[in-house]
Amino acid sequence: MKAEILAVGTELLMGQIANTNAQHISARLPEVGIGVYYHTVVGDNPSRLKDCLELALKRADVVIMTGGLGPTKDDLTKETIAEFFGRKLVLHQESLQKIEAFFNKLNRTMTENNKKQAFLPEGSLIIENNNGTAPGCIIEDGKKVVIMLPGPPKEMKPMFDETVIGYFSKKASFKIVSRFLRIFGIGESAMEEKIIDLIDGQSNPTIAPYAKDGEVTLRITARCNNGREGEELIKPVIDEIRNRLGDAVYSIDNENLEEVTGKLLIKNNISISFAESCTGGLLSSRITEIPGISAVFSGSMVTYSNEIKAGCLGVSEDTLNTHGAVSSSTAKEMAVNIRKQMNTKLGVSVTGIAGPGGATENKPIGLVYVALADENDVACTELNLWGDRNRIRNNTVLNALDMIRRYILKNYK
Repeated sequence: MKAEILAVGTELLMGQIANTNAQHISARLPEVGIGVYYHTVVGDNPSRLKDCLELALKRADVVIMTGGLGPTKDDLTKETIAEFFGRKLVLHQESLQKIEAFFNKLNRTMTENNKKQAFLPEGSLIIENNNGTAPGCIIEDGKKVVIMLPGPPKEMKPMFDETVIGYFSKKASFKIVSRFLRIFGIGESAMEEKIIDLIDGQSNPTIAPYAKDGEVTLRITARCNNGREGEELIKPVIDEIRNRLGDAVYSIDNENLEEVTGKLLIKNNISISFAESCTGGLLSSRITEIPGISAVFSGSMVTYSNEIKAGCLGVSEDTLNTHGAVSSSTAKEMAVNIRKQMNTKLGVSVTGIAGPGGATENKPIGLVYVALADENDVACTELNLWGDRNRIRNNTVLNALDMIRRYILKNYK
């Protein structure tokens, strides 16, 4: 079955909010054998909404709509869809009772316009909303299915996961199972060269590469009768890719780099501390997103100025004067000294020029040094990154996390 996601809301068109609902729905529909072919966004306008729905039903079997189910006058999704299908809006008493109970629980008076949310197209299947007031519904019209869900993600996502996925699971004749390999330290083109024969020879499962934020992801997708069969089809492909790409494959479970590195630190009980310059605490922020990381992450020091690098971190003024703040020598001293001050097994430092200013002829924007020190030695890598300030800072953090990951893989079992 082909699906189209139709998001309703002028705020989406104006860029006021991101369409995370479509991302969530697209990620889950393949599990029940439905491929998402189109994403559409339309404002709160009945005429344009009708046009979009008419087009969507011509090219898709399933249309999933989000937004426009609220109590205000501009929430017109149900009214427009009911008119499109020639169905009356009828009061669903159970939904009305749930809306009244919702307001009673909050000790608030329900305004009359909230009653509007309990009117649903006749003959539709009701989707309960346990996190808000607007119920959703499913309309079956011949071989076509239209699903209406509220816009707020905290309401939409559980309704979709708990009801819509179950609805399609009962109808699905096959399943789509996907695994995501996350890769860092090799570019998309170089990676493709190593596995091009696998990509060219794909049938079932298929291999789809895409690059984002300095790393590469491979999606391995199998069409199958059940999850176990899908995993059996996918496993040999994953094994062969890992054999060719080695430790550049840092996850086969779609985990991000901070998750993988953080878990390795925790598993091996490796204490660590950071000294950050150009990243301004971004590395620390990423690693502290990992639950349980406090067991091994002692702390960090953000040292932008030379005075702080010298006075607080203990970097030699001679090193700073001779080599500069952005240098291998400074990065090494930062890593060594933060490890000693925090009394950790590892110390990691980053220093560089993220731009847009601060560059010189010999030290351009994107020049970054990342160093890692243990009790015996200190290693440093020079990076020449490109892009705007945010991209350079983000890629610096990724390189630092990957440096830690590779150190642990090499030195710990």
